[in-house]
Amino acid sequence: MSTGHESKKLVSKLLAMADVKINGTRPQDIKVNNEEFYNLVLARGSIAIGETYMEGAWQANKLDVLFDKVLRAGLEDKVQSTLKLQMAKIALTARLTNAQMGKRSYKNAQAHYDIGNDLYEPMLGKTMAYTCAYWQWGAKTLDQAQTDKFELVCKKLGLKKGMKVLDPGCGWGGLAMYMAKNYGCEVVCFTPAHEQITYIKAHAKGAKVKAITTTWQDYNSTTKFDRIASIGMMEHVGPKNYRAYLAKMSLILKDDGLMILHTIGRNHSALHEDPWTDKYIFPGAVLPSVKQLASALEGTFILEDWHNMGINYDKTLLAWHSNFKKSYPGLNHDKYDKRFYLMWEYYLLVCAGAFRARRNQLWQIVLSKNGAVGGYKSIR
Repeated sequence: MSTGHESKKLVSKLLAMADVKINGTRPQDIKVNNEEFYNLVLARGSIAIGETYMEGAWQANKLDVLFDKVLRAGLEDKVQSTLKLQMAKIALTARLTNAQMGKRSYKNAQAHYDIGNDLYEPMLGKTMAYTCAYWQWGAKTLDQAQTDKFELVCKKLGLKKGMKVLDPGCGWGGLAMYMAKNYGCEVVCFTPAHEQITYIKAHAKGAKVKAITTTWQDYNSTTKFDRIASIGMMEHVGPKNYRAYLAKMSLILKDDGLMILHTIGRNHSALHEDPWTDKYIFPGAVLPSVKQLASALEGTFILEDWHNMGINYDKTLLAWHSNFKKSYPGLNHDKYDKRFYLMWEYYLLVCAGAFRARRNQLWQIVLSKNGAVGGYKSIR
């Protein structure tokens, strides 16, 4: 273990490689409030960076700007290289277990999505959409950008009145209700999160939306669907289960049907996620890579269209953070204390920086079972 002085010197040197200064005044600069920060970061890597932020050991002028700089400079790789044994243990655990199946899948989803609708409603806005919004059609507000995303999905699927649509991992049902009310579709949606089901049942009255409490592996249907809208679901399926998930979706999709797969993606294949994110935000979640998805798709679906719209997520996350920051004074601080505030802020702004640095992507993939007759017309 380095001494405090040596650790500070090394961390300062690493940060300088990303043009970040300690106690500087620029947006990317940080202030260290507890000198133990340096030892902890070098000993435990990314999980210590997040935990020390939650404890107030350091702060940033702008977290999103800081992590854009840090990620573009590849600093996390340089720090993690000193933690090879720790990372090897995480990778081994991921290989030996299937963290996204059985009771774990319920617990993983409920740990994040059942935190409380009192938190999510002011943060997400009127649509309650908790996936990337679409700003390319000139939206000025988050609500409009999310509505535009709903419309983009509907147009890509070519929805028509009377179609039966499956919305797996439907969140709070915003898209399901939009498809039912604006396109006259009959929508079945499911999620294992109780708070989400409660919200859907309270807000979907009058719309042909059936909400079920279950996971994809426990969902069974004798109905064949015209369309499937898998939005923000693949991140929770797990690499070991991608092929099984897609095979199941193919089985319940009509032969001439279409499926849209909307998922965050990563540039390199992995079996596990960042340890801080796994512990505090999305237990069991893993972002897929192009290679992993392509392998799972082979023999199950024909790829019709692949749209990278990741640049839209940076702005979406900043909008969520702005809403969260504004609503926080009115939240229950016994439930959402200062540590939670810092944790949630860190989550939202670090993610924004990751999308800005192009470390994370957002893909909308249109799939068919037998090839769209006459070809598929891409919609942007």
